[in-house]
Amino acid sequence: MYHAETLKQKITLFISILWPIMVTQVSLFAMNLVDTLMSGRVGTNDLAGVAIGANLWLPVFTGINGILLAVTPIVAQLVGSNERSKISHAVTQSIYLSIALGVVVFVAGIFLLDPILTLMDLDRAVHRIAFHYLVGLSIGIIPLFLSNVLRNFFDGQGYTTITMVITVAAVPFNVVLNYGFIFGNFGLPALGGIGAGYATALTYWIILFLSIWMTFRLEVVRKYRLFVKWFKPSLRAFKEQLAMGIPIGLSIFFEASIFSVVSLLIGVMFTTVTIAANQIVLSFTSLIFMIPLSIAMALTIVVGYSVGGKKLAAAKQYSLIGVVGAIAFLAIGAVFLFFFREQIAYFYTEDPAVVAVASQIFIVAIIYQLSDAAQVSLQGVLRGYKDVQLPFIISFIAYWIIGMPSGYTLAAFTELGPIGFWVGISLGLTGAAIGFLIRLRIIQRRVKEEIKQVKVTT
Repeated sequence: MYHAETLKQKITLFISILWPIMVTQVSLFAMNLVDTLMSGRVGTNDLAGVAIGANLWLPVFTGINGILLAVTPIVAQLVGSNERSKISHAVTQSIYLSIALGVVVFVAGIFLLDPILTLMDLDRAVHRIAFHYLVGLSIGIIPLFLSNVLRNFFDGQGYTTITMVITVAAVPFNVVLNYGFIFGNFGLPALGGIGAGYATALTYWIILFLSIWMTFRLEVVRKYRLFVKWFKPSLRAFKEQLAMGIPIGLSIFFEASIFSVVSLLIGVMFTTVTIAANQIVLSFTSLIFMIPLSIAMALTIVVGYSVGGKKLAAAKQYSLIGVVGAIAFLAIGAVFLFFFREQIAYFYTEDPAVVAVASQIFIVAIIYQLSDAAQVSLQGVLRGYKDVQLPFIISFIAYWIIGMPSGYTLAAFTELGPIGFWVGISLGLTGAAIGFLIRLRIIQRRVKEEIKQVKVTT
C-alpha cells in the first residue's frame, strides 16, 4: 500500500484493494447460497429450518466478527504510521481473543439453543432441522473466528488478494460437502438441510488451514512470524481491541439482528410459505449487498491508512469515492431486481406460492437497499477514523428504536403483513445513514484540528 497523490492514483489503489474483497465476500456468500439452494431442493421444511438456523446464527457471527474486525483499522493505521513492528503483538492478542470468544459462543449454544427454538413454537420438522443444522455448524465456530483474525491481518495491510485466493479455493470444497451431506452422495448420510451445517463447518476448518499456511508461505506476511513467535496474553491489548471492537460488533449486531429477528417473527406470525419467501428475498438482497459491504471494508483500509499517515485530504477523497460508488451500484441493482424478481425467486424454489409472496417482498426490498448502501459505506469510513462509540449508539437508535417497532406495527396491525417489516427496515437504515453522515462531518473537522494542534506544539 502507498500514499497516492492524484485522484486517478487514489481510484486505482482503491479498486486494487476493493476487487479482491468483493470476490471474497461474494465467495463467502456463495457458501450460504449453496446451503439455501440445496436445502430448498430437498423441501420447504428444510429451506425453512435452515433459514431459521441461519438467522439465529447470523447476528451472533456478525457481532463477534465485528469485535475481531477492529484488527483491520489497528493494522492499517500502524502501517500508515510506519509502526509495523507492533503488528505481530496486536494480531497475536486477537488470536487469543478469538479463541476465547469462540468458546463462550459454543458453551452458550449448548444451554440456550433448544430453549430459544422452543419459544418460537415452530413446526416440529422445522424445529428439528434448525436445531441440528446449528449443532453441525458449531463444529466450525472457533476456526471461523481464528480465520477472520488472519483475514483482517492480511486486509489491514492491503493484501486483500491473499484472502480472496483462500476463500475462492474453499468454495468448491463447500459445494462438494453440501452435495454429499444434504443429498447423501459419496457414501455420506442424506441429512437434508441439516447436512448444510456440517458442510459449512468443515469448510471453515479448510479456510483456517489455508490461512495459517499462507502466513508461513508468503514473505510479505511470514516476516511477522505469527504462530512462531508467541506473546504473553495482554489485558491491556484485550482492552484496546475490545474498546474498539465491541462498539463495532454491536453496531453490526444491531443491523444484522434486525433482519434475523424479522425472519424469526415472520416464522412465528406467518406460514411456512412466507418464511421460505422471506428467506429468498433476504438471501438474494444479501448477495447484492456484498458489493457495498466490500466497498465499506476497503474504505476502512484506505481511510485508516491515510489517517495514520496524516493524509486527511486523501481520506476525504476516498470517502467520497466509496460512498458514491456504493449507492450507484445498488441503484443499478434495484432496476435489475425490479424486472427479474420472479425469475430470481424461481431460481430458489419451484413452489409458485412461495414465488408469489417473494415477488411482493422484493419490491419493498428495492427501496431499503439504497439506504443500506449509504449507511454501510459511511460506517466503513468512520471505522477508518477509529470512530466507533457514537456510531454504535446511532445504530441502536436507528434499527431498534425506529426500524423494528415501526416494522412490527405495520406487519401486525395493517394489511401489509410481512411487507410491513421491510418498510420498517427501510426507515431504520435511512435514519442510520443520516446519522452516520452527520457524525462523519464532525469527525473530519475534529481530526483536522487535532493534527493542527500537534503541529503547533511541535
